[in-house]
Amino acid sequence: MENREEMIKSFYKLIENENYDELKEFCHKDFVFYPQIDTPFYGIEGLKASERKNFSSFPGFKMPVKEIILDNSDRAAVYLIFEGKHTGTPFNGINPTGKFVKFSLMMLLKFKDNKIIEKRSHVDVNDIIKQIKK
Repeated sequence: MENREEMIKSFYKLIENENYDELKEFCHKDFVFYPQIDTPFYGIEGLKASERKNFSSFPGFKMPVKEIILDNSDRAAVYLIFEGKHTGTPFNGINPTGKFVKFSLMMLLKFKDNKIIEKRSHVDVNDIIKQIKK
């Protein structure tokens, strides 16, 4: 597989393009996604279900990688900006409003055997809700 930085960019491009089935190429067999501290989603199917649920509220969204911080360890930090219109499914119980949202995301990725074994996400959901409701 390509170098780690290119791997990360490719991984997030698949998410941005909603090509969730192709994510398995990048994920370790023991993959775990933590969108919140104590709410793990196990395996590639857990990741796909979580991403589909969240991003289906914003069809056609953009989520470019803005910065990747790598060191010599098994971890990487990824900074992304999300932009989209709330025209899809309800988000956190809020029916589509047609409002444009823009927010930042921070991800911490952990690698094993040159694949992503863990993804931890930090996003301010209250900021998203505030933008949807304004």
